[in-house]
Amino acid sequence: MSAYDGKAMTVAEAAEQVAQGVAALRRLHGGAFPKTALILGSGLGPLAGQVTEATEISYGDIPGFPVPSVEGHAGRLLLGRLAGTPVACLAGRFHVYEGHPVQAIAIPIRILRALGVERIVLTNAAGGLSPAMTVGTLMVVKDHINFTGRNPLVGPNDESVGPRFFDMTYAYDPALRAMFADAARDSGVAVAEGVYVGVLGPSFETPAEIAMFARWGGDAVGMSTVPECLAAVHCGMKVAALSLITNAGAGLSVDGAPPAPLSHHDVMIQGQKAYDRAEKLLLAFFARLKD
Repeated sequence: MSAYDGKAMTVAEAAEQVAQGVAALRRLHGGAFPKTALILGSGLGPLAGQVTEATEISYGDIPGFPVPSVEGHAGRLLLGRLAGTPVACLAGRFHVYEGHPVQAIAIPIRILRALGVERIVLTNAAGGLSPAMTVGTLMVVKDHINFTGRNPLVGPNDESVGPRFFDMTYAYDPALRAMFADAARDSGVAVAEGVYVGVLGPSFETPAEIAMFARWGGDAVGMSTVPECLAAVHCGMKVAALSLITNAGAGLSVDGAPPAPLSHHDVMIQGQKAYDRAEKLLLAFFARLKD
């Protein structure tokens, strides 16, 4: 498991963490490593059950992988096939608000990259910032706003991994976004596109913050995804992300009712209600990847 002390790692320390994680996974999984990774966010954990021919490995057995502590995040890596496509499925994610230094988020991404992963699909539960993003909406992320105050690339840069300054113009790969649109047509599941606002958490946002994010052009808000996207783009991966809108943002009225208090329990319940459509869409998406 991860053993960070909160200080920025040196290049050598980060490289050693990656090397240890790579060695452990090669020892624990004898087969070829997939080109595609999938991180399952809140409410989407059951999709791990659709991975066939799977080698299942606990995060605790992989050096460099923090162990999640949040309900609905199992902390297991499954190496198998999803809709026929080889996949490294991360059932559960780790969040900065759990106490993990933000640099820790980059290490598992780099381990996957070193093992041959070329693209990563990030999923999350998010709050809607406008009436168009109603509860149950599936939103393909086209861009993000980093409001976390954190970046996993802070600290010494390893040029062998990626450049010190890297472009984020096409952070969410246009070809993968187009593939999600095709998968939506294949599956008959409607999707929207929008901008994801990443916040640190663990508190839900205030009504004033929600109003501000909407004025900025945000469509959904959540406590994950942005650090993983930054780490993945830095090391040369293509990124796609799918948000499941599980609640209206704080202070927003639903069907004219007074704004309701938010809870993680309610997020999980709404995730369960929308799970079947999300699964159908993701299976259609992975069926299109083929490798």
